[in-house]
Amino acid sequence: MNTIGTQENVHDQLVALVPRLRRFARNLARNHDDADDVVQIALERALENWAQWRSDARLDSWLFKIVRNAWIDEVRSRTRRNKVFVAEESGEEVGIDVMERAADVMSVQSAMARLPEDQRTAVSLVLVEGLPYREAAEVLDIPMGTLTSRLARARDALQLMLEPEGTR
Repeated sequence: MNTIGTQENVHDQLVALVPRLRRFARNLARNHDDADDVVQIALERALENWAQWRSDARLDSWLFKIVRNAWIDEVRSRTRRNKVFVAEESGEEVGIDVMERAADVMSVQSAMARLPEDQRTAVSLVLVEGLPYREAAEVLDIPMGTLTSRLARARDALQLMLEPEGTR
């Protein structure tokens, strides 16, 4: 089994990554409950397959890839059974915040939701989670050039969607 320190250190690192994993999963699933389920599945898989983690690899990248694969598995499974975890009408919980900030966050979330999945995933890994381009490309199993073009298209699309009406 590969180690990255003491068992407590591993536990602390996994716990510290949970908020980032949840945020990434929410960008994939666009539903809090589905995202939490996917993160739980991913953490279980990571713990079951701990020996497969390479100590020279970043733990966060490895876990992001597991989350992404767990979501892909869920989408495939839903296609087969034609069901969802939670009804679409349930929506997402909106956090308590200053109204202007909340409106900005909702605008960005809405714009992100309108991006094609490949662009949304790239933005989520690089711009939201802060993964280096190389690592994000590995997580997505795509060449770095493909990642950079997806990011460029996503940035352009987001800029257009977020521009105030009078400035176009």
